[in-house]
Amino acid sequence: MPPRKKRRPSAGDDTSAKKSRQDSIFRKHETPQILEEDTFSSKRCLEWFYEYAGCDDVVGPEGMEKFCEDIGVEPENVVMLVLAWKLDAQSMGYFTRQEWMKGMGSLQCDSTERLRNSLDYLRSVLNDGTNFKLIYRYAFDFAREKDHRSLDLNTAKCMLGLLLGKTWPLFPVFNQFLEQSKYKVINKDQWCNVLEFSRTINLDLSNYDEDGAWPVLLDEFVEWYKERQMS
Repeated sequence: MPPRKKRRPSAGDDTSAKKSRQDSIFRKHETPQILEEDTFSSKRCLEWFYEYAGCDDVVGPEGMEKFCEDIGVEPENVVMLVLAWKLDAQSMGYFTRQEWMKGMGSLQCDSTERLRNSLDYLRSVLNDGTNFKLIYRYAFDFAREKDHRSLDLNTAKCMLGLLLGKTWPLFPVFNQFLEQSKYKVINKDQWCNVLEFSRTINLDLSNYDEDGAWPVLLDEFVEWYKERQMS
């Protein structure tokens, strides 16, 4: 067979090839920019940290107030407790540089806007029973004075209100009991048992076993509550 003649490229082919090369060059320059915007930046995260820490390596109460204002969340909002848990913060009202970088890195947040967009996710974490229990236990050590083993009663009531106030119907009554009780502090065993009590005991307390391994605090609450119901 005679060799086939090569077709001469037309003007349209030249235009198409030129456009293809231009598109390729454009994409080549465009891609890194998109990646830079979409990926977490440690440098950007550190700069964001120092907006609130100033010259220190820790965000203190003043910086925390501005931080809450910028993300549109009240300091007393439970989402701040979830964020502190994610950062594994050790002291209430403070975020260290190490806590910030590690925690925000795990959240892939390096700016106010990104954290704002993650608030719904942080709230949703509380809906998972296992995570809620971890956050509840974390809250005790987070909120207590570091030289004390127990939580002072006023702080305990605030934290219990934050965590159980909207989900445990008996919380208002339990709060009243604490206010009139002899207790000045809550220890960790009592704290953990309050959560177990709120999850397992019926609202009429009919399944409460007085001979069970409950702390005396809850025995006294049940007795106090039943007396109120009878009067």
